[in-house]
Amino acid sequence: MDADRVTLLPGRLNGCVDAPPSKSAAHRAILCAALAALSSPGETESILSPLALSDDIRATLCAAHALGVRAVLENGVCTVSAGTRPTGTVSLDCGESGSTLRFLIPIAAALGIPAVFTGHGRLPDRPIGIYTELLPQHGVSCRTQGGLPLAIEGRLQPGCFSLPGNVSSQFITGLLLALPLLPEDSEICLTTPLESAAYVAMTVQAMDAFGVHVERTANGWHVPGQQSYRPCRHTVEGDWSQAAFFLAGGALGGDVSVRGLREDSLQGDKAIADLLAQGGARLTWENGALRCTADQWHGIAIDASQIPDLVPILAAAFSLAEGETVIHHAERLRLKESDRLAAMAEGLTAIGAQVEETPDGLILHGVPALAGGTAEGKNDHRVVMAIAVAALRSDSPCTVTDAGSIRKSYPDFFQDYQMLGGTAHGSIIRLGNEPQNLDLR
Repeated sequence: MDADRVTLLPGRLNGCVDAPPSKSAAHRAILCAALAALSSPGETESILSPLALSDDIRATLCAAHALGVRAVLENGVCTVSAGTRPTGTVSLDCGESGSTLRFLIPIAAALGIPAVFTGHGRLPDRPIGIYTELLPQHGVSCRTQGGLPLAIEGRLQPGCFSLPGNVSSQFITGLLLALPLLPEDSEICLTTPLESAAYVAMTVQAMDAFGVHVERTANGWHVPGQQSYRPCRHTVEGDWSQAAFFLAGGALGGDVSVRGLREDSLQGDKAIADLLAQGGARLTWENGALRCTADQWHGIAIDASQIPDLVPILAAAFSLAEGETVIHHAERLRLKESDRLAAMAEGLTAIGAQVEETPDGLILHGVPALAGGTAEGKNDHRVVMAIAVAALRSDSPCTVTDAGSIRKSYPDFFQDYQMLGGTAHGSIIRLGNEPQNLDLR
């Protein structure tokens, strides 16, 4: 639809922007707070802030509500408390959020709540086989035709949960969140090396904040049972994944500072700073903000095994770097909201980049500037935002389709882009003015 297109003019980004709250941290905090409300219904509510209402966060809040939790989000502050526990099968619409789906399947099973999981976009086709093979070994029946809808029934039983570490870390996070609720201890045993390890570290950190602890073992985690999550006040840190788009804008000839990021963050996408620096960008911390500029910009080699979400913006930025950039170990990106390797290769090529797609990554032959044209956004928020940043270094306007997909993670993206001096035209840019409050009592 034309209404879902944004046209971007050449330019440069300058100024300071606030990082939005981390979506990854927010998912974890919401579910820990929800489990605290269900574990200790008579105790104080949890207060989470700041929280931004993207489509993915809305899906997690609504799912928590369906499981018996009250959640009220007002002016960036979310209050989570006990509500009415469901008495029958609950329907959990996970939208397009892989985190919501994969975190909540074992949680619902641990609570003994029969549930039917549904989703939209590519989510019904994204892999959940780890759970459909593993959970029936521990007392939970799974009915599916190979994807969503998925119906589960039965109460999860403790034991040894063996799964590979080189699939989505979301499966590991789901188990880590759920297993402390069980009556006895459990083990998570990884059969292959762990990828996206930082996301698991974020999960353990969030659990610690809510009073639940696990122990790292040689090949996984020991999870003591009979634990209870405790309500608390919890600060959601700034999002390195989203900050990456504007930091890359600084590397492409701008001068951008991002406030609200933690230098000591466990977020794996904090690696954006080191990767941009390897490409020749200058990054400095000034008055609590991270500033990025660049005079020289050249290609590098990028191992994406621990940072899959950074690949779209890295591809966009390094398509404009002198020399060659090779991105590898990124094959899991083919199972995201789009096939992100194919989407970035196609989209960047359409506006004048020189990109080769490989089975597990991309080879980027840097060009001084793009030619302009129209790139397909593939209904993928990260693809759309990456194309918007690449368009800054184009000789002619670039148009990206499916721009409304930014609702999934960063509804304010184009408003922040314009605030920094980027020029974008399209009705979808008004997304940032949509209501940010939600009342689920």
